[in-house]
Amino acid sequence: MKDRTWQPLIEGMLEAVWIVDALDLRILAINRAASEMLGIPAAELVGKAVIDLAATPEDIYFWEDVAAGLTDQIHSETLVRRVDGTTLPVERRASRITLSDAASIFLVGLRDRSEERRFEDELEKLVAELRATLESTADGILVTDPNGVIRGYNRRFAELWDLPQELTTQRNDAAIHGWMAQNVVDATTYAARLTMIARSPLLEATDTLVLKSGKILERVTLPQYARGRPIGRVYSFRDITQRVADEARLQLAAKVFASSLDAIFVTDPEMILIDANPACERLTGLSHEELVGKHTYDLLTDMISREHFAAQVATALQTYGYWDGEAWHRDHAGNTLPCQASLVRVLDNEGALLHYIGFFKDLSETVNAKKRIEELAYTDALTGLPNRLLLNERIEFALGLAHREKVGFALLFLDLDRFKQINDSLGHMFGDRVLVCVAERIKDCLRQVDTAARLGGDEFLILLHKTDARGAEIIARRILNSLSQPFVLDDFSFTVTCSIGIALYPDDGETMDDLIKNADAAMYHVKERGRAGFRFYQRQMNVGLLSRMKIDHAMRQALANPTAESRFELYYQPQVRFSDNAITGVEALLRWHDAELGEIPPAQFIPIAEESGVIVNIGHWVLDAAVAQCAAWHAKGLELMMAVNVSPLQFQQADFVERVGQTLKKYALPPRLLELELTESILIQDVDDALRRLEALAALGVQLAIDDFGTGYSSLSYLKRFPIHRLKIDRSFIQDLPVEESDTAIVNAIIQLANALRLNVIAEGVETADQQDFLIAAGCQEYQGFLCTAALPAPDFETFLAHHRQANGS
Repeated sequence: MKDRTWQPLIEGMLEAVWIVDALDLRILAINRAASEMLGIPAAELVGKAVIDLAATPEDIYFWEDVAAGLTDQIHSETLVRRVDGTTLPVERRASRITLSDAASIFLVGLRDRSEERRFEDELEKLVAELRATLESTADGILVTDPNGVIRGYNRRFAELWDLPQELTTQRNDAAIHGWMAQNVVDATTYAARLTMIARSPLLEATDTLVLKSGKILERVTLPQYARGRPIGRVYSFRDITQRVADEARLQLAAKVFASSLDAIFVTDPEMILIDANPACERLTGLSHEELVGKHTYDLLTDMISREHFAAQVATALQTYGYWDGEAWHRDHAGNTLPCQASLVRVLDNEGALLHYIGFFKDLSETVNAKKRIEELAYTDALTGLPNRLLLNERIEFALGLAHREKVGFALLFLDLDRFKQINDSLGHMFGDRVLVCVAERIKDCLRQVDTAARLGGDEFLILLHKTDARGAEIIARRILNSLSQPFVLDDFSFTVTCSIGIALYPDDGETMDDLIKNADAAMYHVKERGRAGFRFYQRQMNVGLLSRMKIDHAMRQALANPTAESRFELYYQPQVRFSDNAITGVEALLRWHDAELGEIPPAQFIPIAEESGVIVNIGHWVLDAAVAQCAAWHAKGLELMMAVNVSPLQFQQADFVERVGQTLKKYALPPRLLELELTESILIQDVDDALRRLEALAALGVQLAIDDFGTGYSSLSYLKRFPIHRLKIDRSFIQDLPVEESDTAIVNAIIQLANALRLNVIAEGVETADQQDFLIAAGCQEYQGFLCTAALPAPDFETFLAHHRQANGS
């Protein structure tokens, strides 16, 4: 068998081939294609053990199984290692062949798949990014999976089908399909056609749909592929109402010729145009009269020369009878535009040349779409600003330039203030429009060499080339001033402010990550100090950030493992009735002592708890401890209302009402003795949801109060609708009574409003007799504050209550 001459046989094969002795598994012969694939001369491979060429464990196992007589063939994709150490993906088939003399060989065929793999990867990337280009096309686009589940659609699709707003703001595939079906004139044919398309995953189809609105849509459906198999469908809808009307007025002999979307022209044997369809007129911008008499190569050419293009076309026509490929067509202004074109030779029955028929369609949109995809890879789809990828490249460039030329630059981290309120109140689509307007104003404030990028949400990062602290300050002030000017959208005027943190290279960091982190830290400090400003990074800011993290961790530890040294505790401040000086209830106020951090005031740890979310667990602990204490007093015969503050995050928990009910039941406390104090911001975030929760709480018998009334968004509408029992006047309006006229007016207005709505009023922060006299005269029923006493621990409060009642004869 080794004497056989295999070389002439395998050299004629296009794929790489090895002949392997089935007994000792050594290579008997190898063709040139295999030698070139491996980069090893054939002479060096002949006689080599085939297992020495195995590049994957799979190959090694296969040849080991062959040697053991367990298998005799394999067909799979694998890797081969070239002489330079690189690997190639290949399709490999190895089969045992028994020869006439009973000897056996293995025939191993290898096909290079590297180019196919690269093409598949590029195709997958293109498909993944295609969604970003949906809005850049004039057609309505609908993308579904093989089962009809909607993956996405663009705004033009919604416009063409007049989709109701509720269908565009919620996910309801069945409702969208139903809306489309009920809006076509011929619903039966429409449904039958969709069924046919669904049964044929590879079908490419074009249909015309007439809608009840009078629109005529051309629907083109194409299968969507990934790695050679269909994964869904793309439906393209184009409004052809006007085009159909125009074509109906044309008197052309051939309907196919006239209605084709591709430009079609007919020439004589000398390639002189004798007819052209309307599409050809549209694409070229030339009338039928202007087209007739032109030479084919006056319309179509390549980018080299007319002669080169003519020679290529002539050769193909002579050899195959047709030519097709990408070319350039000229419009009426002499501009050259990309197109896909083909020319076909038409012969008579005797084989003589009659005509040439030319077809071409404009590829400008496709070329522009490809360009758009490249742009979108580096830009933010909403604002058009550079995205993080492009920004990173420019920062790296700035770092290299600054290092070489010993110059500085600045990074500005910008975050819009309270932007969530815009999204919550006016919707995300309106919020997106605001972001676009903000991006434009930011760009207008920068120099040509600077870069503004959107990081996501309402965060922007700005790179200022070759600047110092003074230059960065000028730009920051310019942006603050620009954004402070009113925005007007849909006749709605509003103002947007922002907080800006600034980091300078190299003082505030020598890497991109450090500069961004430090600019972010500086911005955060602006937020903490009132927003709507800017601040340069200072090294102690990181200390502040670490301190916040430490407080957050300590709070969680105090909840999980309370000790005498690290614990939360409730203090109780009396609520006093003006008419008889009787203490009717208390407000539970949270205090925290930590063994390492000491006494931490609520104004310091509550904001951190709200930001990290631990406020929910703290709120649950406060509710449980307060109800337990109130129940203990009730058991002693002390009828006191227990007021408990509720954070917005705690109130929004799905089980909040159920938790309140379970806590009351756990300690057998009458619900009338529990009052929940809610801020106005809780009530207006989602009015309908808040109303349902409040009505459920009122049904339990719990009392409800609005805390810090007048400091937020006060509205008669929610006071009328919500089951509120009491208003609590914020201490900021009390502290300057009765001297400050504006405060006296506000307090009088709140009390009169409460009386008109039959709500009780309690003032907090009452400290002086003058404040007390004013509130009594104004009609306020109750108060709490240092005028009575500061908040006290439970044992001290019981002692104080006994003395107070004794002093008042009660």
